[in-house]
Amino acid sequence: MEIKDNIFGAFVNTFGEGGDIRVYFAPGRVNLIGEHTDYNGGHVFPCALTIGTYAVARQRRDRRLRLFSSNFRDLGIIESDLDDLKPYPEADWTNYVKGIIWAFKEKGMEVDKGMDLMLYGNIPNGSGLSSSASVEVLTGFILRDLFGFDVTNLDLALIGQFSENKFNGVNCGIMDQFAIAMGKKEQAMFLDTATLDYKYAPVKLAGMKIVISCSNKKRGLADSKYNERRSECEKALEELKKKVDIETLGDLTPEEFDKISDTLKDEVIRKRAKHAVYENARTVSAVEALNANDITRFGQLMNESHVSLRDDYEVTGIELDTLVEEAWKVEGVVGSRMTGAGFGGCTVSIVKTPYIDRFKEAVGAAYLERIGYAADFYVVEIGDGPSRLK
Repeated sequence: MEIKDNIFGAFVNTFGEGGDIRVYFAPGRVNLIGEHTDYNGGHVFPCALTIGTYAVARQRRDRRLRLFSSNFRDLGIIESDLDDLKPYPEADWTNYVKGIIWAFKEKGMEVDKGMDLMLYGNIPNGSGLSSSASVEVLTGFILRDLFGFDVTNLDLALIGQFSENKFNGVNCGIMDQFAIAMGKKEQAMFLDTATLDYKYAPVKLAGMKIVISCSNKKRGLADSKYNERRSECEKALEELKKKVDIETLGDLTPEEFDKISDTLKDEVIRKRAKHAVYENARTVSAVEALNANDITRFGQLMNESHVSLRDDYEVTGIELDTLVEEAWKVEGVVGSRMTGAGFGGCTVSIVKTPYIDRFKEAVGAAYLERIGYAADFYVVEIGDGPSRLK
């Protein structure tokens, strides 16, 4: 039985029969290269995945929200009200749903009836594969479908980012919501985050697969050093603007940055800016390599990205470094790097298919020995954006 049938049955068991019950899906995402560039006006290269978040929803006649997640059964049904859309800590994951309803209202689209909603996600929670952005885009997609709002998928991405920034207090860039809302099968998105210009680029991995290694170190973005890194980049930009006419760090080439980097007297601030500038250039080069079918070069750039995130941006930590450094030792690994915000979460590796089992075994054993608990591995495909399934 398919997941959509299982979750439909679970919804009926939880909320009862009757009414117009609909089933939806929104993917998770992985960023192949271009990390911590999306709030620095740089380029990113994410793709949607075939794993993600499923939802079953039914409009109510009153203004109640009854929300349940199969992934957090112990929390039970969390109830709320359209007249009390505030981010309460005890509301847990439902703050992402409420945040989108709030954001729609802020944008002039008021949701006037409540709903019963059940979610099931097969993205590892806290993994850095954007389970929260998946829930946000999915909620927006459901509101559009149930209430007939005139919004595009790009609007859903922007509303998701607005909600995460203003309602949930995470100062994220646009990449996660964009990759999920605009996903296309077997293609990654080369996105200029300063202009939102984007192109799809086919990811042809003949004889290779994308393997996600999940560190199982949980991290919460809002209370991590994410906002601190963003603020450090803003300080760097402010200083550099006194020297050059730029709007974002993404406007600088590495050569231009090197000429003026001594403007930044604080070494930490200088390292953060260096990562943003060089990572942007790496992302542009990586897409060129992919278009030229040079997957070896693409893999080298992934490796360089991780080194920069480890040494200049300092967002990796022992868990992610262990996963990547052990991956680099395994035959058949084309490239490997941390993906997502860091401080835990996942790595992404491109591995030649015959070596995948060896990769899982070798990296898994070394990780368990060094860290003391196991990592999980997911061989993933590149999938489409959000959809209604039933």
